[in-house]
Amino acid sequence: MGTPPPHATDGFWESTGATKTFTHPLDAELLTEFVPRTARVLDYGCGYGRLTAELVGSGYRAVRGVDRSAALIARGRREHPGLALMRWAGFPLPFADRSFDAALLFAVLTCVPDDAGQRAIVGELGRLVRPGGVLYVSDVPLQDDAFHRGQYERFAARYGTYGVFETEDGGVFRHHPPEWLRGLLREAGFAVLRERRTVVPTLDGRTAERLQIMARREPAGAPAESGTG
Repeated sequence: MGTPPPHATDGFWESTGATKTFTHPLDAELLTEFVPRTARVLDYGCGYGRLTAELVGSGYRAVRGVDRSAALIARGRREHPGLALMRWAGFPLPFADRSFDAALLFAVLTCVPDDAGQRAIVGELGRLVRPGGVLYVSDVPLQDDAFHRGQYERFAARYGTYGVFETEDGGVFRHHPPEWLRGLLREAGFAVLRERRTVVPTLDGRTAERLQIMARREPAGAPAESGTG
């Protein structure tokens, strides 16, 4: 997999976005059911290391955090000295195939509005997670309230995708049909094991429903399965 072009949203995450307080919490029950504390874990799109630090504090010792943003990684090193945080903007990441037992992808796809960028991320995690390992995704499905529907409709023509919208402070985000997220996982060789929906605060002080998906990396050629919980 080659290095993708810079994301159009990179500038936001080197400036205004790097000051944000991220809001998707770990579901400890879901995490510990599928990810033992002995697991080698990649926190991709780790930002300033919020969840990386939480994992280490919970007893996970082999955790690596990677993010595209130099500003976020610099913040993480200030706030969480000693964490294994790395800034790496392109693909492939500097790890061998099947290097990890689990990966986290928390509110990352919502920050990548284009299809190709999302496929590149999930595909790279499919390379790095060993067969039988898991990918724990937390992201934002399409919302059904009037405010969000208005945002989607307002920006649909500009971006060509219903669910992409801009925020007043210059961010560009994407909310997804759940079947799109499941399809990305299938393409990268993952089978959905569990899904959960909860309501979480957003970066702009509102609330939104989030969708958590726990998916298993299947051996090459294995049929995908799906399940909800």
